[in-house]
Amino acid sequence: MPPGQPPSPRRETVTGPPRGARRRPPAHTPAHSEISEQTTLGATYVRALMRSQLRAGLSALAVLALLVGTLPVLFALARPAPGPLVWAVLGLVVYPVLWLIARWYVARAERNEADFTGLVTDPAEAPVPPDRG
Repeated sequence: MPPGQPPSPRRETVTGPPRGARRRPPAHTPAHSEISEQTTLGATYVRALMRSQLRAGLSALAVLALLVGTLPVLFALARPAPGPLVWAVLGLVVYPVLWLIARWYVARAERNEADFTGLVTDPAEAPVPPDRG
């Protein structure tokens, strides 16, 4: 190096932990061990899942009862032409409504289970959600 010229900057290599290093255990006890060991906290997690699934089921049942249960009243009010109207409603309207309620319920139940699974699994071990594309 010639005199009077500043020294060239020193190169440094930044590294992380070695690739084979073990992961540190989580600072908290994973929830899945709480459930498998049947602790009070684990029972609370399971109760919360059951309560959310029950809420979804009762909501679907209430909507079904409200929509289908009012059909006899509607049929009683439409006395002039009961035959074709009754068959049209029962054959064309009720089944798509039942299908929509069932689809909503299944989506809600799957979302509840996914939320529960996300709660009880370690983020590093969480399954990759399917692409609904």
